[in-house]
Amino acid sequence: MSAASPFTLPDAHATTAPKGARLALLTFALSLATFIEVLDSTVTNVAVPAISGSLGVANSQGTWVISSYSVAAAIAVPLTGWLARSLGETRLFVGAVLLFTLTSLMCALAADLHVLVACRALQGLCSGPMVPLSQTILLRSFPPTRRTLALALWGMTVLLAPIFGPVVGGYLIDAFSWEWIFLINLPIGLFSFVVCATMLRMEAPRKQHGERIPVDIIGIALLVVGVGALQAMLDLGHDAGWFDSTLIVTLAIVAVLALVSLLLWEAGEAQPVIDLSLFRDRTFSFCVLIISLGMASFSVVGVVFPLWLQAVMGYDAFHAGLATAPLGILALVFSILVGLYAHRFDARVLATFGFLVFAAVLWWDTHFTLTMTFTQIVTPGLVQGIGLPCFFIPLTAATLSRVPDHQLAAASSLSNFLRTLAAAFGTAMSVTLWEHRATFHYATLAQSVTKESGGTQQVVTTLHAMGVSGVRELGALHQVTMQQAYMMATSDMFFMACVTCVVLAALMWLTRPRRGAAMTPGH
Repeated sequence: MSAASPFTLPDAHATTAPKGARLALLTFALSLATFIEVLDSTVTNVAVPAISGSLGVANSQGTWVISSYSVAAAIAVPLTGWLARSLGETRLFVGAVLLFTLTSLMCALAADLHVLVACRALQGLCSGPMVPLSQTILLRSFPPTRRTLALALWGMTVLLAPIFGPVVGGYLIDAFSWEWIFLINLPIGLFSFVVCATMLRMEAPRKQHGERIPVDIIGIALLVVGVGALQAMLDLGHDAGWFDSTLIVTLAIVAVLALVSLLLWEAGEAQPVIDLSLFRDRTFSFCVLIISLGMASFSVVGVVFPLWLQAVMGYDAFHAGLATAPLGILALVFSILVGLYAHRFDARVLATFGFLVFAAVLWWDTHFTLTMTFTQIVTPGLVQGIGLPCFFIPLTAATLSRVPDHQLAAASSLSNFLRTLAAAFGTAMSVTLWEHRATFHYATLAQSVTKESGGTQQVVTTLHAMGVSGVRELGALHQVTMQQAYMMATSDMFFMACVTCVVLAALMWLTRPRRGAAMTPGH
């Protein structure tokens, strides 16, 4: 085996994999499938008001369009390894792309909230296998020496889709209607389906379709109940008041009991639905932990930043999305560079560099003020795009570097599931933490808003010059204090994410990847 080879694959692979223009076309189709799946997990975030208004329901009910998709996808992702062994990876992936496209059409045609929520749940179930299997199939299609580039191309879609999701969603809703956030999937999904169905059938036929895999009914049931309850708890926790709500407490108890039972059951199951033996490998375990915490930190910033822009700085949803978009510019460029040259470096060096870039930019963000211009706000995000692929791509490659070929689908689905779950946890907790810190800072600042305070006198003088006095003056003082409290809370969130990135940079050195960006062959 070559020292540059990141994965151990059968020798026959070289004779069956597409090459040249055919490989480029297949890569493009696989990337598009990944892109629309990840895009759909974020594009609806800005569509809730439009959907709620169109269907005549409250915004709190409209959020079920997001929750139903995320819960269903969270259940389907860890099932991917077992389904791939049962149906074959190619058949499962191609079928998932087709069904995802059809359910997108069903979502666009839904005239009732309950129908839309049901269609979104079906769409989420179909989306589960798409991301991990696109990664697995892409790796199998590339020659061993080019798999780092394959992961870079795959990583670009995973990283950029959430960034551009709100921008695309805002534009489609403003220019057309909310249905178009689903209709846009049709040409993309059908193109990906046709290309993948044709090329994968011709170039990479499965040999184990006839293999009969025992069904782990108990494991599947525990997985569905545990993950479903956990995701529902994360989605509903903030609006329900977290553990002040009986519903959230019940969901938490069900999730803990089901998931603990799942771990105990799967540890003794001969054909488990989740292969826990993967965690025996130190590289896999540590890399999954680090990338999950990294994406959780990234999600916290990804939620708080646009919230701050809209709630505090007065941006609309579209311009808030535009402010996050520059992150994707250098992320795109460095994804390609990392893919081409990562094999020359130790993964720990690249990932540490990426995390430290993140930490430096987040420290920069802690100095944001309420008087910043649009250019001043977006500049740090532009620089942050350097760090994202530098930690994500090497870590993704290192995670799968020692996994045997027959466990690639299971390992990819498990790592993607834990990464997605960590991101969901970060997203759910970010709003609560942000509001708690804002409440704390407001209480502290309010104590200093007195007639004797020099700062208060300056604000009052300015308000009087603007013709604001009496009750309006008190309201204005409250608004100014609240804005400053949320600004300080935003800085707190940036600081916590900064510290997390520094810790993750240090944790990278507890791993033991071989030379070559941790993309050396497994045993």
